[in-house]
Order: sequence, then C-alpha cells, then structure tokens
Amino acid sequence: MKKTVSFLVITMLLFSCKNGGVEEPDQLIDKEVMENIIYDISLLDAIKYNQPNTTENYKVNPKEFIYKKYKVDSVQFSQSNIYYASNFDEYKEIYDNVLKRIDSKKAVLDSIIKKEVKRDSLIAVKRKQDSIKTVKKVALAKKKDSLQKIKKKDSLLLLKKKPKTTSTTIKSTVIKNGVKVN
Repeated sequence: MKKTVSFLVITMLLFSCKNGGVEEPDQLIDKEVMENIIYDISLLDAIKYNQPNTTENYKVNPKEFIYKKYKVDSVQFSQSNIYYASNFDEYKEIYDNVLKRIDSKKAVLDSIIKKEVKRDSLIAVKRKQDSIKTVKKVALAKKKDSLQKIKKKDSLLLLKKKPKTTSTTIKSTVIKNGVKVN
C-alpha cells in the first residue's frame, strides 16, 4: 500500500511539473492590439451599463463592432484572450495599462465636467442677478405708476371740487379835504 501511494504521488508530481501552459494560437492578436480591444470593450460595457438604451438606440452590438474595428473574429479573440490569461504577468500588464488609460481619460473628463459645472453655475448666478435687476425695475416701475395714479387721483379730486369763487371788489375811498367820500 505504501508503494502504491508513493507511486501515485511521484506520478502526480511528474505530471504536475509538465509545462501546462496554453499553446500560442496560430492567429494570436498582438499584445498592444489586445490591450486596445480590451480597453474599447471596457468603455462600451460601461456605456451599456450606465445608459442601456444607447446601444439599442443605435442598434449596435458592442462585441461585433469591436471585431469589425480590429478585423478579428470572436474565436481569434477568445483564443488570444485565453493565451494571454494563461500568463498571469503578461495579462496583468495588459489590464494595468487599460486601467491607466481609463484613469487618465477619467481625469480629463472630470476636469472638463468641473469647468462646465463652474461655467453653468456662473451663468445661473448671472441669470439670478439679471432676474433680481428685472424684479427691481418692475418694482420701481410699479412704484412710479402708483405715484402717478395718486397724483392723477389728486388732480381729479381737485377738478371735481369747485373752487370757491371769491369776488374781490376794490373799494376805493376818496378822501377830500380830510373827509371820506364814498
């Protein structure tokens, strides 16, 4: 029994030491092209996740689009992906480069968004200031109108009231030789 167990252990060790790597496919996609494909697939998947109707509206199948763009087929991509995945360091390098590209694009987009938000907030503040000026102008115009209405009312009241007519007669007194004569 000991011999059988030791034989099995030795046999397993021999087979496990065998180079178990995946053979390079005949139509292996270049490493840089594979990186570009994975980057584009990541972007399209993110778009599909955030706005699912986008790809449906344009009737685009993201994977088919990528295959046409890079002139590869699904089998070639799959075999190349398996090959690169079998070599952990190389596959990690591809994905690290993809992440760096995504992060750099994200930084650029974040700065653009920040500028747009700042611009939009400035526009909103200006609109608010303009609306405040408009409200002030309207208030002043209404105030002037109300004053004019009061003046008109007063002048109308004055017209309605008949002024008292006082006739002033001039009395003249004539004095002759110190005596008043009327």
